Amino acid sequence: MPDIKILTETDLRAAIQLDHDAVACVEEAFHLLATREVQMPPILSFHVPEHNGEVDVKTAYVPGLEGFAIKMSPGFFDNPKLGLPSLNGLMVLFDAKTGIVRAVLLDNGYLTDVRTAAAGAVAARHLSRTDSRVAGILGSGLQARLQLEALCLVRDIKRAVIWGRDADRAAACARDCAARLGIEVTTGSIAEVMAQADVVVSTTPSTTPLISAAMLRPGQHVTAMGSDADYKSELAPDVIPAATVFVCDRLAQSIAQGELRPALAAGTVTDPQIYPELGQVIAGTRPGRGSDQDITVCDLTGTGVQDTAIATLAGTRAAAVGAGTLITS
Repeated sequence: MPDIKILTETDLRAAIQLDHDAVACVEEAFHLLATREVQMPPILSFHVPEHNGEVDVKTAYVPGLEGFAIKMSPGFFDNPKLGLPSLNGLMVLFDAKTGIVRAVLLDNGYLTDVRTAAAGAVAARHLSRTDSRVAGILGSGLQARLQLEALCLVRDIKRAVIWGRDADRAAACARDCAARLGIEVTTGSIAEVMAQADVVVSTTPSTTPLISAAMLRPGQHVTAMGSDADYKSELAPDVIPAATVFVCDRLAQSIAQGELRPALAAGTVTDPQIYPELGQVIAGTRPGRGSDQDITVCDLTGTGVQDTAIATLAGTRAAAVGAGTLITS
């Protein structure tokens, strides 16, 4: 059997960062999802309620890419109380021509963090106003920090407002972001975030809605990326019909696990097939923002095509510098 490369989180951090290349990688993945015969099965997902945990398995075959990845991603959201990260996991990278395992990526969730943040940047690039200057972030964890960093890659963000359930953690997040990004970052209530921000990203595992239609303002863009399971929701059922444009990363996933699910259950949305996917907006086959007064909303549930794209890029870059440990079978 061929040799297998073992890549640690350290190897992968050296190969991939949250930068313009990562954003371009994920943007192209969405474009391919809309324009090529991508094979992306439904997410395998289960809940571990007694430990506030969940496990997701995602994958996709993308014609034109040299490899495809299968990702196993546990999220246990009480872990910070134990001094442990909420997310971890790994990816297995296969050769797209032979199906042979090329590498095991022991990233502990790092690549998921990067590709998720990059997707937020892609959504903002295609749906937010080009003159967006104020960012709003709901959440105060790692992804909150990364989403703000990602927004700064695609918009000239001058100021940000952060909300978190824990005021001390939110304040710490604001201080950290201000120091790293060199912008003004303050904290506030959800209402204050929504009243001030041109572009808002919600990053929480909330099981109850955080944003209602009454909070939306003309010209605003909202990306909800926390609802990736059938018991989560960050948007009230009235938000999607109140938006001028609603876009999701994958329609079937938004219906089953994302923000379309509670809207359909409440009856505020009756025909989900009218809504475009982000890749279609990128490809120009479906319209996105039409004017500076439009309210745009994007639901990101996380797709296997993102995982395959970022894992393939990481594997290629690591191989180019000889990173990792070779295991001879």
